[in-house]
Amino acid sequence: MRTIEPDSVPTDRLLLVPLRPGHADEMATVLSDPGLHAFTGGAPETAEALRARYERWAAGSPDPAESWCNWVIRLRDADRAAGTVQATVTADDRGAIAEIAWVVGTPWQRCGIATEAARGLVSWLAQQGVHTVVAHIHPDHRASAAVAAAAGLAPTGEWQDGEVRWRLALG
Repeated sequence: MRTIEPDSVPTDRLLLVPLRPGHADEMATVLSDPGLHAFTGGAPETAEALRARYERWAAGSPDPAESWCNWVIRLRDADRAAGTVQATVTADDRGAIAEIAWVVGTPWQRCGIATEAARGLVSWLAQQGVHTVVAHIHPDHRASAAVAAAAGLAPTGEWQDGEVRWRLALG
């Protein structure tokens, strides 16, 4: 499998920008609501902790068969960060498969930002030759399930670590 590097991904209202360590200060504010961790656990991280994480992510996976693609969701009109999307791309016997996730800061929720970002991400992954997209969603997280459904994914009935596996077969 070839390594996949994230590019900027434009959508109608958003620009998905490859995540860099320099985004940590702004993202610490965007992700500061403890409520964002209700379904995933943990707590908001400091800018320093995010910077260290983003440095690891920007360096890429130590496994050459795995690509880490991470973006900041930027609002075009306001030129500000509103969240992140990510895809971990690996390979199976048919080619590239991506596991995706998203998080949108509380002030920008219920505005369609996560849906638009997820759709943009899925479209970009299809252009990279990914044949299947999966996401793992807590069964009580209705908003995230709605985003997955709007991006074309459907629940499979499979479970992993207490979350439902959603899947979309591309082209």
